[in-house]
Amino acid sequence: MQPVIEATFPWLTTLVLLPLVGALVLAAIKPLRKAGRFFALAVSILVLGLFVAAISTQFSMPDANTVQLAETYRWIPQIGVSLAWGINGIGAVMIALATFLVPVVILAAWNDFDDERSGSYMAWILFLEAIMIALFAVRDVFVFYVLFELMIVPMYFLIGNYGGANRRRAAMKFLLYSILGGLIMLVGVIAVYAYGPGGDKGYLISTLEQGLNASPSAQMWIFLSFFIAFAIKAPMWPVHTWLPDTTAEAPAGTSTLLVGVLDKLGTYGMIAICLPIFPSAAQTAAPIIIALAIISIIWGALLAIGSKDLMRLIAYTSVSHFGFIVIGIFSGSQLAMTGAILYMVAHGVGTAGLFLVVGFLGKRGESYEISHYGGWQRVTPVLAGTFLISGLATIALPGLSGFVPEYMVLVGTFRVNPVAAVFAVSGVVLAALYILLPYQRVFTGPRPELLAEDLNAREKLVMGLLISAMLVLGFYPNAVTNFINPFFENTVDQTISAPQAMGDAADNSVVSEGEIK
Repeated sequence: MQPVIEATFPWLTTLVLLPLVGALVLAAIKPLRKAGRFFALAVSILVLGLFVAAISTQFSMPDANTVQLAETYRWIPQIGVSLAWGINGIGAVMIALATFLVPVVILAAWNDFDDERSGSYMAWILFLEAIMIALFAVRDVFVFYVLFELMIVPMYFLIGNYGGANRRRAAMKFLLYSILGGLIMLVGVIAVYAYGPGGDKGYLISTLEQGLNASPSAQMWIFLSFFIAFAIKAPMWPVHTWLPDTTAEAPAGTSTLLVGVLDKLGTYGMIAICLPIFPSAAQTAAPIIIALAIISIIWGALLAIGSKDLMRLIAYTSVSHFGFIVIGIFSGSQLAMTGAILYMVAHGVGTAGLFLVVGFLGKRGESYEISHYGGWQRVTPVLAGTFLISGLATIALPGLSGFVPEYMVLVGTFRVNPVAAVFAVSGVVLAALYILLPYQRVFTGPRPELLAEDLNAREKLVMGLLISAMLVLGFYPNAVTNFINPFFENTVDQTISAPQAMGDAADNSVVSEGEIK
């Protein structure tokens, strides 16, 4: 059970309330919506600044496996529910990703809508930011479930009200899949309290880590109720089909937050809930889960290669990338598990770059169809260059964000499961095709008849921020791994066998000594 350090100031409550209040103010005061872009950007930058201040002054990196900045408030003690916040290293990393991407998305969507619609759009973005921060900070399983369901609301309206021609159909499909996952999880939420230690704090993760009074088969079913919900959210094959339909219709900024941050709740939930509460069930199910992850890697890559729509292509690449993340989580290797979290951050940044630059392209060409383009490098060289850099980051070019985490996942997995690692490598080969072929078709060739403008100063700022993050993660991944190494030392000890733990000692030394940079 992880120790808890209570906060002296309610940092996390403040970080949740600030964007929430901002969203309510923007929604309630109609004249303010005309300045909604500036208001939302100011709020999101303030949230980012407060988070950086909290981490730099109150968070101890050597104790990153400890729950810090903790706050606990009684809510419904009769059923063991507490409003409990607190973050360890992984929570800090994921909140950092969310608070970084929100202002970037606001800048990218600056001129997507008129003043009135833009104000409403920004209000939903701030509401979504509050929920994202809360989900990565909450320590109570029941509250996590409530927030997991509440997250559907802003995302549904961001897709259904601001997307493309088939936006309502895409929003409904997203809604149905999300509700299905939530209903399946609800069974597990009820069961963990029924079989857990109980008490007025019976839903705290730290309480449930003490063990469930249930048979191994019952624990497996409860584990599966959580895992299926997280697999839908991740998304994994075969419950991934909602994602390409959604990203094809949603605005580029919405897709960025959906795939870059919200879908990470699936893999985050596997780490924060499935592994510590159901360690035996997770170990038993790991071979099947890894097999599904390998299918996700190959299937997603093949569909991306065959995709004719750039937004769908990015969605399919994400299905493939999430397969790598899941393999890392359930491999039993500390190196691979650390790589999986770094992969989540790197994928969030790289995919954000792809979605936003394709969004910029779509505004100029009025289409996401690959066949609609050709030779655009000759008229928009900066746009072409930023697309290529973002794509190369997602396919693990050395020096960019995707290389180190993919290397860590593959090497760590190979040491404990060589067969899985060999199959996963095929995804690396296919990745080069699904990025370089679209680049060739869209940006190379004869000069197009349409004389489009290249990226403007605001768009260059957006892509510059993302590419800078890709380079930082590529050359100094320890900026993230230093936060998460202590967490995984504790998690691996609980979820893998002793021989595996001993055999993975070399992995630990590689990361902790900073030899991979």
